[in-house]
Amino acid sequence: MATTSKTKKTSAPSTLREGDPAPDFTLPSDAGIDVSLADFAGSWLVLYFYPRDSTPGCTRQAQAFRDNLADFEKRGAKVVGISRDTIASHCKFRDAQELTFPLLSDRDAKVHEAYGAFGEKTMYGKKVLGALRTTVIISPEGKVARVFSNVKVPGHAEAVLAALDELTKA
Repeated sequence: MATTSKTKKTSAPSTLREGDPAPDFTLPSDAGIDVSLADFAGSWLVLYFYPRDSTPGCTRQAQAFRDNLADFEKRGAKVVGISRDTIASHCKFRDAQELTFPLLSDRDAKVHEAYGAFGEKTMYGKKVLGALRTTVIISPEGKVARVFSNVKVPGHAEAVLAALDELTKA
């Protein structure tokens, strides 16, 4: 089986820490426009990285963010999903799940890498490189406020809301 340079990557999760400046990005969105970190200046931003559109866990995660979106908005937070899927895949996923927050396409995983959301994981007993389910809360000043690594879907959206409550009281 032939391998490409993409499958030979040996990237490890970044050492992104709370208080660090959030890594800049500009990525295409399901709305047909490019979206940048700068577009969210002055607002809390919840960036959630997920492996693949329309898979069971990723669907449940997107639904949880969708179902809690009003609560995120009450806290002044925007939600954005990022995966390596194509824009066409994002549009199908968005429409099927009635998502109203942006889905961004990071085909080359550079933004995933910058945020520690790409690296080695075990799937079906084998080590593979891929997207690591990760959520990062970014402050209105553009700093990393909280990092959730190795995210488990059940209760995650609620945990992010609780973290926002804690961060906005500080």
